[in-house]
Amino acid sequence: MTSTLPAPSGIDTTRSPARALVCRACSARYPLAAQHACYECFGPLEVDYDPAALAAVTRERIEAGPNSIWRYADLLPAGQDPADRVTLDPGLTPLVAAPHLGAELGFTAPLWVKDDSANPTHSFKDRVVSVALTAARALGFTRYACASTGNLANSVAAHAARAGVPSVVFIPGDLEQGKVVTTAVYGGDLVAIDGSYDDVNRLCGELVETDEFEDTAFVNVNVRPYYAEGSKTLGYEVAEQLGWRIPAQVVIPMASGELLTKIDKAFSELVEIGLVDAPAGGWTVFGAQSAGCNPIATALHADTDTITPVKPTGIAKSLNIGDPAAGLYALEAVRRTGGWMEYADDDEIRAAIRLLARTTGVFAETAGGVTVAVLRKLVESGRLDPAKETVVFNTGEGLKTLDAVASQVGPTHHIRPSLRAARDAGLLG
Repeated sequence: MTSTLPAPSGIDTTRSPARALVCRACSARYPLAAQHACYECFGPLEVDYDPAALAAVTRERIEAGPNSIWRYADLLPAGQDPADRVTLDPGLTPLVAAPHLGAELGFTAPLWVKDDSANPTHSFKDRVVSVALTAARALGFTRYACASTGNLANSVAAHAARAGVPSVVFIPGDLEQGKVVTTAVYGGDLVAIDGSYDDVNRLCGELVETDEFEDTAFVNVNVRPYYAEGSKTLGYEVAEQLGWRIPAQVVIPMASGELLTKIDKAFSELVEIGLVDAPAGGWTVFGAQSAGCNPIATALHADTDTITPVKPTGIAKSLNIGDPAAGLYALEAVRRTGGWMEYADDDEIRAAIRLLARTTGVFAETAGGVTVAVLRKLVESGRLDPAKETVVFNTGEGLKTLDAVASQVGPTHHIRPSLRAARDAGLLG
């Protein structure tokens, strides 16, 4: 269905290519406001763009832009004017060649790790928060908030501190201490909830409807459509860093499933507006979950669209969303591209963290361990072709989840401070 749109909101449509919010389920259209669910069918909303505005974007204009996600401002819903941005200027993180990892896994084609731990608060969440809060400023919000499994809390608190705006972030009470400290240090309100992330998210969904929170932008609730668009910049960057080429295969960690859908959307947009050619045979999207929270992968394995919520367990807490909002759309993307989803248990995650570190010098948090463990499983099962160029995504920094591997690593030698001791330990050959 369609509906007539009221006058434009605070998003400057004379500069932004965004034109409306559109329901992913029934195609109802709404103005560019703080709304995340369709009033007709309760489906999720996403940003709809003017095709002509997107088609006007050129490689040259992008390459002349800043060394951050804002080089893609002409493809995003907000932030075209640098003065209007609420940002830590994330993006252009390393695309790391991984030949040693590839050799261990049997790759004959190039294997790459997109390492988003290099962002300002050391996770990909800086991308989505910069876009969401830039839109929130345009929409008139004066306080920033989120429900978080950790990395998002870090990013919202840091962005608010940089902007001089109050923040309040909500987290599960059993979150890793590293992520608690790296949120609390920014000085905003940090609220620990006795419950899972899904409990936290439900509470935030209730708070956003109260008068007391009417001035508050919850990045992953009332401004979620803009937030989700920030993930596209990972897809844009990979294509640009490969010389304006889309890889044949990508392996992406899944919590809500939105990151996977938006990287796939980014590739589609780049092809549609003529900035890249699709690889021969298209690209294939693979999803990675932990065994302790795998409702999307379980649905795929059962060949169903019914995603049954679960109570998360396990060490990969940043992926512990038991009721994934974009799970159905992640299933669609994987099926459409001929991909697959797998999951890894805690021991496999720990082993993969160490494997990635040993072969690439990238120390991933547990979500990155999930992705590499699933990569290995996909190769071993024959689902992923090691003869095709592949990119895997590390979304966060291992220093945030030290407990995952702390008991498994340490000094390989312990000696007295003398040459004889070094020789006796075999360190001199």
